[in-house]
Amino acid sequence: MKTNQQTKPSPCFKCKHHYLTWEKAFPYGCRAMGFKSRQSPWLKVKRETGRECLLFEPKNK
Repeated sequence: MKTNQQTKPSPCFKCKHHYLTWEKAFPYGCRAMGFKSRQSPWLKVKRETGRECLLFEPKNK
């Protein structure tokens, strides 16, 4: 069964630091933290630190 974290939409898609890569193995990236991941950077940060991302900045419209 999925937890609430996995079913909740990722705030990364609304962040200006988030980007999609061309790498199949690491499709998601975060420019602010300087890493690429197989999963949304938000989930990776939450699992590694136990905290929400502190570098979130909304995209400019």
